[in-house]
Amino acid sequence: MGRFASRDNKKTRITLPHLELTVRNDEELSKLLDNVIIAQGGVLPNIQNSLLPKKSKTKKVEQN
Repeated sequence: MGRFASRDNKKTRITLPHLELTVRNDEELSKLLDNVIIAQGGVLPNIQNSLLPKKSKTKKVEQN
C-alpha cells in the first residue's frame, strides 16, 4: 500500500513519509498503529476549517 503513496508522488522508493500517509489514511491500520510514532514520518497535510477564508453568501446585483 505504501507503493501507491510513493507512486502518487512520482517516486520509485517507499520512504517513511509514504508509510505514514498509508497508515493514517487506512482505517484499520490507523486503529492498529494508533499509539505508534513513525520516526521521520512527518504529519498528514491538514488545514482546519476555522483557518480557511469564509465564503460570502451575497450575490452581486447587476447595475443598469
